[in-house]
Amino acid sequence: MALLACSQRQEQSVPPWQGEADTSGVFDLPQIEQAGELIALTLSGPETYYDYQGSHLGLHYLLAERFAGHLGVRLRVDVCRDTAELVGRLADGDADLIALPMTADTLSPGWMVGQGKDELQNALLAWYNPQLMEDVRRQEQQMLTKPRVKRRVHAPMLRKGVISYYDELFKRYARGIGWDWRLLAAQCYQESTFDPEATSWAGARGLMQIMPKTADHLGLPRDQMTDPEQNIAAATRYLHELERDFNYIHDRTERQNMVLASYNGGSFHIKDAMRLAERDRLNPQRWEDVRTYILRLKEPAYYQDTLVHYGYMRGTETADYVDKIRARYRQYIRQVRQ
Repeated sequence: MALLACSQRQEQSVPPWQGEADTSGVFDLPQIEQAGELIALTLSGPETYYDYQGSHLGLHYLLAERFAGHLGVRLRVDVCRDTAELVGRLADGDADLIALPMTADTLSPGWMVGQGKDELQNALLAWYNPQLMEDVRRQEQQMLTKPRVKRRVHAPMLRKGVISYYDELFKRYARGIGWDWRLLAAQCYQESTFDPEATSWAGARGLMQIMPKTADHLGLPRDQMTDPEQNIAAATRYLHELERDFNYIHDRTERQNMVLASYNGGSFHIKDAMRLAERDRLNPQRWEDVRTYILRLKEPAYYQDTLVHYGYMRGTETADYVDKIRARYRQYIRQVRQ
């Protein structure tokens, strides 16, 4: 699934079908099936599309994913800034449909299909029924409310002076990136409670809950994702990569907070929050200021702001993630020597 964030806001007053699209060489259902890709346009929002813990969610995104699966093709979603851009790009033939309610047609999810795509329109109408919407809504709610990670819960301390069975690995690999190993251990407890077999509903695995695509990026073979040493080594490579991305933050603690937040919620969302903090004359390099906007990115007034490039965010978990790691780290500092 490819994501394209459209950055230029257009005026909302443009008539929906101003100008006629060039329908020569129409790309209808047979051509979509041959290409193997359905292209949908949407907006960022809790009901449409958003990134959550490395997974793509949103009622209409999940429904479009099901429709693409029904057609036997992959789904590509382009996220636009507003409805004028959605309609303009559909009219220009840049996509096959708009995956959010644009009409009051109860026989469909209200999506708008590109002009001349009659076979695609008929396929959508034949496939859709209102129960599908309820099924997808239930699916998303289950994904968001069930435990994120299946794991065996271990005590936060193995015994006096010893945090876990993996302390030596934490020390070895934290040293390579200049981190206190106890901070790495606190993050690991938050991720998996020291269970190397922990698996999340989104597919993250191992002590540090690495996503499969992140493992590929880091050179961690998927069949070694639950190996404690390989998992920790890959996680520290990723932390180091994220830290380089925030190297302009001079305070090490603040930089690490942004890195931890990015590990959980994605650096693109964290940078959106930083831009909003700076706009409001707060410190974009201070965690407490940025945390405020991470939480506000669930509100349309914030995630629709032109400074926000990646839209809606469920930020509560990311804010809690950093806070809990820091609290546990303080506990480890008191109880365990460096």
